[in-house]
Amino acid sequence: MPTSQADRTGRATRSPKPTLRSQADPLVNSIGSDPGVRVLCVDDHAVLVEGLKAQFAIDGRIRIVGRLPSAERLLDEVARLRPDIVLLDIDMPGPDVFEVADRMRHMHPSLRFAFLSAHVRDGYLAAAYTCGAWGYFAKGDDLEDIVAGLKELARSTGGTFVMGPKVRQRCGQPKTALARSNTRPATPLESLTAREIEVLRLIGKGLSRNEIAAELSRSAKTIDGHQERMMKKLRIESRAELMRFAIREGLAEA
Repeated sequence: MPTSQADRTGRATRSPKPTLRSQADPLVNSIGSDPGVRVLCVDDHAVLVEGLKAQFAIDGRIRIVGRLPSAERLLDEVARLRPDIVLLDIDMPGPDVFEVADRMRHMHPSLRFAFLSAHVRDGYLAAAYTCGAWGYFAKGDDLEDIVAGLKELARSTGGTFVMGPKVRQRCGQPKTALARSNTRPATPLESLTAREIEVLRLIGKGLSRNEIAAELSRSAKTIDGHQERMMKKLRIESRAELMRFAIREGLAEA
């Protein structure tokens, strides 16, 4: 299993040297009834976890060794169960999952973890990458694609971010089963300037063009220009869609 270490910036750096459980590929290191890839699911949706468990059973080389409804006891369970992969939901009761994941990465640098969420948001993708995650999948992806992604993640020699089909589509890449990237996922929100994000945030709060102009001490014509450029970059056709985008990305809450 490859080693992950934190560099001076807090970002995980990964080297190909295996350190935990076995020197062999975990997908071919099955002994008896114990598959090579052990997954701990942190998700409050029991039905989804049961679906994954059934799909894993069909595959035969990966299985769920534990489930938590929140990240509250995650660090203790990782130490107890020693999974190969932790699969994390984002919208759960309890502590902030990104903060707990960042602590987990430092406490267990050889552990691989990925996010599985109903929401593919730019902010979530950025937070996942920043806290050292190895991948991100959408709950809307086919179960077969999620399983394939976890096996790809288990095989990875490090330095890659594995994306499911919907995440890949979100990042403007072909919607295929898997994607691996050596860099932070390029999301539509990252194409905006700081001023455009500020305007978008105010649009999400329901302010009119004149109110935004007054808030930012700019002319209404200047705000219109920002709005037009944002719509072009985000491939959005109306101000109402801009507002929905801002709300969906959580900008209206800032």
